[in-house]
Amino acid sequence: MSLAERAAREARLVRQATIAAACRKCEIGYTRCNNVYGEGDPCASLMVIGEGPGETEDRLGRPFVGRAGTLLDQMLAAIDLPREDVYICNTVKCRPTFKEGEKLRNRPPEPFEMANCRPYLDKQIEIIAPKVILALGAPAAKTFLGPKFLITKQRGIWYEGPAGIPLMVTFHPAYVLRQTGNTMIGVKREVWHDLKLVRAKLQEATLPSEAPEIEQATLFEV
Repeated sequence: MSLAERAAREARLVRQATIAAACRKCEIGYTRCNNVYGEGDPCASLMVIGEGPGETEDRLGRPFVGRAGTLLDQMLAAIDLPREDVYICNTVKCRPTFKEGEKLRNRPPEPFEMANCRPYLDKQIEIIAPKVILALGAPAAKTFLGPKFLITKQRGIWYEGPAGIPLMVTFHPAYVLRQTGNTMIGVKREVWHDLKLVRAKLQEATLPSEAPEIEQATLFEV
């Protein structure tokens, strides 16, 4: 990718982030602190899409920070991808919340909120043109595959995403962190299975030779 093309993509993403930040189609546009548009390599081969910003992301204006972000970084490192080489965003750009007493709590985005934010997500995908999309969690998967998607039964399978881009779905890092004992080990093994498929698909697209096997233990250091 030429420096000129990289700069052009960066400029387009900045413009789109400004447009998204001005959006007030949903109530969460008024309750959030920051619009969390996305970050990463504008020429990334892999685009990672989660469901929505949490409290820390909302405060910092960055996707996937905190414990879930740390685990995502480890997941990416396990397939030889530093965070800075990936583009990371969410289906909605504002933190979905509900009020509990005087506090705002996280919740999954509503279908109408994902629909309102979908043009911003589509524009990101268009600009970055990734080789593979990795959707994290059921809400992210449903934005592409419909409301009947069941992550426990339908993750780990290749789907045709926007513009024909291969789409893989796996569990959200926050879900992984909520598990304990043998359940966590089992979930991590399923995530590792999905990540290896992503890695192989990226190699098909960018590397003619087979890369060495990666140890699963890398992902399990949480």
